[in-house]
Amino acid sequence: MSQGAVIVTGASRGIGEAIARELAAAGMPLVLVARSAEKLESLATELGGPDKCLACPGDIGSWEDAQRIATAAQAAFGSIYGLVNNAGVTRDGLIVRMTPEQWQAPLDVNLNGTFYFTRAVAPIMMRQRQGRIVNITSVIGLTGNAGQANYAASKAGIIALTKSVAKELGSRNVTCNAVAPGYIVTDMTADLPEKVRQDMLDRIPLKRFGETRDIAGVVRFLLSPEAAYITGQVLVVDGGMIG
Repeated sequence: MSQGAVIVTGASRGIGEAIARELAAAGMPLVLVARSAEKLESLATELGGPDKCLACPGDIGSWEDAQRIATAAQAAFGSIYGLVNNAGVTRDGLIVRMTPEQWQAPLDVNLNGTFYFTRAVAPIMMRQRQGRIVNITSVIGLTGNAGQANYAASKAGIIALTKSVAKELGSRNVTCNAVAPGYIVTDMTADLPEKVRQDMLDRIPLKRFGETRDIAGVVRFLLSPEAAYITGQVLVVDGGMIG
């Protein structure tokens, strides 16, 4: 299906791990990125080892690490076909109590990390006149959410970045799209209070929370030949929650 590797950030758990498993099953060579070297190495070995799946531990919010990993991906697999910017963090708190450090953390990882990795692979994709970039944002980036002003701002920024990159790189046959998950069952959502969980479930027409495979399948589609004429779009995957 692909010509070159697909880099997946935040691949050691949750949605990122599900995406890695989905793309590996589709036969795509992968470069997995996350802070946790041990989890990353274990998953890469399970998905085929260095010939098919390379583990590259690193800091998503580091421009130097993004450049290093893009270089390693190209050296290992010859070219980079796709990039899935999935890594994300939350530092929830009401705006009147939020510290500058709480505000900055999601911007550093979610928004800056997406820019750093996109910036690192874009020249490679432009030269080869082929590439797919998929950014994982959130419905919170479209609707906002009390207690998540920092997270919402970072995810809304990713949507604006996606649309801008799509306009800049389209003429070189490089697409850039975003996927906006709703409530997906992961470690990040496991600690929400039961009342919040029930309120969300009441607002979902499909009457179930999303699974990580729901997102992974959409990402695989956006990397497939069938999605060649789609760019600059935000695909909401939320069971109909935000209408």
